[in-house]
Amino acid sequence: MALLHDLRAIVGEAHVLVDDQDALIGYERDWRKRYRGHSLCVVSPGSAEDVAAVVRRCAAEPGVSIVAQGGNTGLVGGGVPDDSRRQVVLSTKRLRAVRGVDADNQTITVEAGLVLQEVQAAAAEAELLFPLSLAAEGSCTIGGNLATNAGGTQVLRFGNARELCLGLEVVTAQGELWSSLHGLRKDNTGYDLRDLFIGSEGTLGIITAATLRLFPQPRAEVTAWATCRTLADAVALMRRLRAAFDAELVGYEAMNAASLALVERHFSALRVPLPLADAVGAPLWSVLIALASPHDEATLRGDAETALVAATEAGEAVDIVLAANELQARTLWQLREAIPLAQGVEGLNIKHDIGVPLSSLADFVAAADAALEAVVPGARHITFGHLGDGNLHYNLQAPEGDAAADFLAAREHAVNSCVYDAVARFGGTFSAEHGIGRLKRAELAARKPAAAIAMMRAIKTALDPHGLFNPDVLLPD
Repeated sequence: MALLHDLRAIVGEAHVLVDDQDALIGYERDWRKRYRGHSLCVVSPGSAEDVAAVVRRCAAEPGVSIVAQGGNTGLVGGGVPDDSRRQVVLSTKRLRAVRGVDADNQTITVEAGLVLQEVQAAAAEAELLFPLSLAAEGSCTIGGNLATNAGGTQVLRFGNARELCLGLEVVTAQGELWSSLHGLRKDNTGYDLRDLFIGSEGTLGIITAATLRLFPQPRAEVTAWATCRTLADAVALMRRLRAAFDAELVGYEAMNAASLALVERHFSALRVPLPLADAVGAPLWSVLIALASPHDEATLRGDAETALVAATEAGEAVDIVLAANELQARTLWQLREAIPLAQGVEGLNIKHDIGVPLSSLADFVAAADAALEAVVPGARHITFGHLGDGNLHYNLQAPEGDAAADFLAAREHAVNSCVYDAVARFGGTFSAEHGIGRLKRAELAARKPAAAIAMMRAIKTALDPHGLFNPDVLLPD
């Protein structure tokens, strides 16, 4: 086939996968194993110029489209091909250069295929901090993080990926290379094109590099664990800590008892530091708190202990524990990060990535829990997430003893409708950080205002008039 011949000429024969099924499955199946497509080929360009050349060649081939892919860690099926064998997966994994660190400007410019953990390490070498942090940071890439506007555990202090990006380099659907890697905090010269591509899920262009914001490394960090009787108490505790610490409160994660019990079931080395139920057996919420300060650790630790003891006296917390050292702090974070892994071991489940204003979050969970009991009685509610920014992973596991795959197949639609109706009633969103992908296109069509859909379609048509990039993702048919 002429297209394959030309792609090999652009990137090198070793970087065009066609027939190696063992290698292809890593690109053609999504992380949750819900989608398995079959690509025309997988192409791995080694430079932005090669990406542009690949795009131009694919654009000239009738009926071919391109799916850009980073670390393939997405949760909504947005980065894998369909089953047509007419889609080229363009992997950015070879775009791995750190192009430069500007310590005075507090920026780092990196290529899209660099793994998030490697971006963090490159910043740390310059004695600076890149604060984006999420469970998949050892395998997700910065280009994918930006294409999906990733969130993670420090959004409370530093914002989503969008807030951490000052400039992009992007290959357009016409195969042109557009760059804004200037690192400026202020640039009022028309539309902010950067923000069009961030969160666009590979539908408008292919991100090849980015200039990212860096921050001073904190001198002191304190990690604490608290238990609360209710989610409303956990919100009240956060209000107290915000007032006491302001920007020094960088992370605030909540976990219900069932989610942590699942971790203890499947990972025997991980034990929760405080009881999951009170003296009469009522389940408790656990909260993981991260504080970071430019001041000394003794001061921060003392202030944290004072604030948390006051919270227990006020009834906002039942019990508290502070990590004594970095090892203990890492262990507490492992408990939080192991929840999705424990769910995976337990079996297929119904996942939700919802966002609700903090003032309504506890009421939402109570209302959704009650509504779901009528729809799926006995289902196990695995609720956890980034309470600090109102984003919960409100998941349901099959009732004990039921087949997980059967539960997902039979109940997902009814459960989603119930949860998303409750989200809408409380002024929230059905996709806070994971995006739309293929999984939530129908929900977007049904729940997004028609005017918003029309504007998004207009942007897609203007930037990608022939539907070259990820045509089956995000926008509804």
